[in-house]
Amino acid sequence: MSALERFADNPSAFLALNSGNEYFTCADVDGVVCYRPHGRRWIQFGGPFADADSRKELQSEFIAHAHSNGRRVVGVQLQRSDAELFAELGLTVNQIGASYAVDLADFTLRGKRFVRLRNKISRAMREGLEISDVDAGQVADDIDNIDSRWLRQKGRHTKELKFLIGEIGGSWQPLRKLFVGRIDGNPIGYISYAPVYGSRPGWLHDLSRRLPDCPPGVMEAINFHAIEHMRSLGAPWLHFGFTPFTSLDDSYQLSTASRTAARIVRLLADRGDSVYPAKSQLEYKLKWNPTTVLPEYFAFDGGISPRSLWSLARVTNIV
Repeated sequence: MSALERFADNPSAFLALNSGNEYFTCADVDGVVCYRPHGRRWIQFGGPFADADSRKELQSEFIAHAHSNGRRVVGVQLQRSDAELFAELGLTVNQIGASYAVDLADFTLRGKRFVRLRNKISRAMREGLEISDVDAGQVADDIDNIDSRWLRQKGRHTKELKFLIGEIGGSWQPLRKLFVGRIDGNPIGYISYAPVYGSRPGWLHDLSRRLPDCPPGVMEAINFHAIEHMRSLGAPWLHFGFTPFTSLDDSYQLSTASRTAARIVRLLADRGDSVYPAKSQLEYKLKWNPTTVLPEYFAFDGGISPRSLWSLARVTNIV
């Protein structure tokens, strides 16, 4: 945890604390690498969390450790500085999507841009929606009920990201914020937020679920309530997290990017919701007029290969 607070400049870095992750450290470097094994691949979350002078050494040591165990490294949800480091170390690096952030300093819902958003929030509030910041342990059964009904409504083919989204509960829950919406005392939706460190500190809009029959605008109302709460605490940024296959742009690619990997990502983006519901996620995030778009990357040790792609897909549940 200390390494994340001191060194992380990835808005999703807190997800490195998820249960099931493994960690690599070396004796002479103050820092950590987060990863999950899958077959003969180690899927690394983010770059090395270390100070600027030690990042290259830590990453090199981790790759060497993987090779000594007959494994190769696949990096995912890399920021630009991570991508450049991985490319310098000889990995194949390509953009895979982007994350989005709102500067809260002057945030407002006034103006024509937000007319539809304001109307949705007002409609939910007229339905009697009440929103509160809650203790996760006290609403565990409510959260489980919302989750199970949400998943049933989505259908058995629903795919949601794994490894790249957070969780509710566990020893780190006190550092998160959980907002629940209720109508007539009945929980109908929630959003969980995780702390963000680094150059754009604040909060990450992470897990969100709602009942299938809840009124329109509930999630927007919960998020706006959370924004007002965060602004009252002086939080500078709200991050909306990583969405694969979005904001792809040649200007974001590194000069060493693989053309094959770029074509695969473009193909997956063009297939839309048949692969992953990126379009609907992006529409929700764009409603809030993000101030900053941060390209995110993946990297392949030894070049891109079907086996590496399959390991990445299985660990993250992208496809």
